[in-house]
Amino acid sequence: MAAETTTLPTLSELNKLSTKRTRAVFLSETGDDESGGLERADKIKIASKLATEYHDVQTLPPVLAAKQPAGPKRPQPAKGAITNGPGMITNGTGGMKLIGGPGGSATEKGSSTESIPEENKALVSFRHQQGYGAEGGAASSRLSQALMRKKEEREEKPDYHAPWKLKTVISGHMGWVRSVAVEPGNQWFATGAGDRVIKIWDLASGELKLSLTGHISAVRGLGVSTRHPYLFSCGEDKMVKCWDLETNKVIRHYHGHLSGVYSLDIHPTLDVLVTAGRDATARVWDMRTKSNIFTLAGHTATVAYVKCQDSDPQVITASMDSTIKLWDLAAGKAMTTLTHHKKSVRALAIAPHEYTFASASSGGNNIKKWKCPEGTFVTNFPGHEAIINTLSVNEDGVLFSGGDNGSLSFWDYKTGKPFQHLNDIPQSGSLDSEAGVFCSTFDKTGTRLITGGADKTIKIYAEQA
Repeated sequence: MAAETTTLPTLSELNKLSTKRTRAVFLSETGDDESGGLERADKIKIASKLATEYHDVQTLPPVLAAKQPAGPKRPQPAKGAITNGPGMITNGTGGMKLIGGPGGSATEKGSSTESIPEENKALVSFRHQQGYGAEGGAASSRLSQALMRKKEEREEKPDYHAPWKLKTVISGHMGWVRSVAVEPGNQWFATGAGDRVIKIWDLASGELKLSLTGHISAVRGLGVSTRHPYLFSCGEDKMVKCWDLETNKVIRHYHGHLSGVYSLDIHPTLDVLVTAGRDATARVWDMRTKSNIFTLAGHTATVAYVKCQDSDPQVITASMDSTIKLWDLAAGKAMTTLTHHKKSVRALAIAPHEYTFASASSGGNNIKKWKCPEGTFVTNFPGHEAIINTLSVNEDGVLFSGGDNGSLSFWDYKTGKPFQHLNDIPQSGSLDSEAGVFCSTFDKTGTRLITGGADKTIKIYAEQA
């Protein structure tokens, strides 16, 4: 017996069949009046749209309902009915009654006089008041919408900050400018670069005042003491040096790091120096005796940045292992480890006007704000999609972030909202890839920003009047 072959209908035949069925559904019940069927379909369409978009505000609260002027009353559902939105009433047995349709009377189908139990009525009334459809859909309630509005009202608005503009470009280094520090008197600043030279510049004029040589590799960190005439430097040659600014000579070396030293910071109230580097440790030094007080071990990769403050946590370190550690300086142990970042953390900035600090890495949501002393997460600063090498904050609440691709962003520190984005312009003759920003600092007034980059120049930005 030969096998029977089944021939499937063509797509056009299926389309015609579907069109006929649709027409039959939306025609009037007699099947003769086409206009009546289209009118009914239009009523169903509008009623369902009203039920979907406006069911949360269908019934006014009693307080607002009492304030409404007298007028024609809305059709009320029959006893035992469940309202499913304006223009649509569903009775207790699943029947449906269309009300309030435009340009026509109500159409009723499957109406029923059966009542539902009292507890079910209470449940239906409660769910309706909370903004839920009768079918159990979890539409947002009026209460939650009101709470969202309140939250938006409570959100802090960013302060106004004047825009920043490039004012001065200083050339002189023969390598990437990797570090910068301003002296406490705000008269001069120092820069260190890949050419192994530390240069002292006049802040007002930008003129070179002095060059200090002694490092045999790139200078990665600088710091000027606020209580002593000392300049501290560190570099990839494992050396940490103390320069006497009265004689412009090295008076102390701090030996102990096993690899390049990438960052240093001076404690604001103690005679203590903290350095960190590629050996995955931060070391605490007695400034005068040169003794290594503590070795802060715990990171599993290069410690890229270290900051000190006079209150706990007195030392904060950021590492290439994607973590930040807050250290108890008295015990020499980590208080907290912050693991929110997903990639290496390259920069830190302590806010001078509040008890918080910011950190930066690469990738999305790469700038984060933290509250001291526990390291409580406060907010993200989203929008700077780059590898961020440097952060700086001034007294006016302006946060600056500089990226590896030459992108510069200025933020309102209080709210985390950006107010200006710029692009670093490489020095004439440099490649576009040499637009990266490696270091930055505000001067003591907070009105000038000094940056160093891959085009071997120092740039000074100022607020526009």
